[in-house]
Amino acid sequence: MSACPWSVGELLPHARPMLLLDEALSYDAAGAVAAVTIRPDHLFASPEGVPAHVGIEFMAQTCGVWAGAEARREGGAVRLGFLLGTRRYQAVRPFLAFGERLEITARLVFRDQGMGVFDCRITGAGGDVLAEAQLSVYQPDQGGEAS
Repeated sequence: MSACPWSVGELLPHARPMLLLDEALSYDAAGAVAAVTIRPDHLFASPEGVPAHVGIEFMAQTCGVWAGAEARREGGAVRLGFLLGTRRYQAVRPFLAFGERLEITARLVFRDQGMGVFDCRITGAGGDVLAEAQLSVYQPDQGGEAS
């Protein structure tokens, strides 16, 4: 994978507070890696941390980082995409702890006519796997361009 030359804000058609990722780390034709540090001011923070199920959105946004990077590489505009479903989401604990830096990996499994399937993983310090899932996403061919 190559280092990603664009910021996460340039790759996703989201604005804070719904832009949940901090960095787009790397990408290639088969996937992307992004990062986030869990902070007490996070949109979904609770006294225990950020609920682990928010990891699904971290994964979905990492899929979006890949789609945005592909669009930028090809000279196109970043477009909206949609999370259609999640299969086998498994988290090792119910909360992501404050101060944790997480890396989220999305690897392309299948892509055809706007449909995509990604194997996703969230890792913590030392590469410990904190959550895994397979996401199904859709990006329409027309419209949905972000400015």
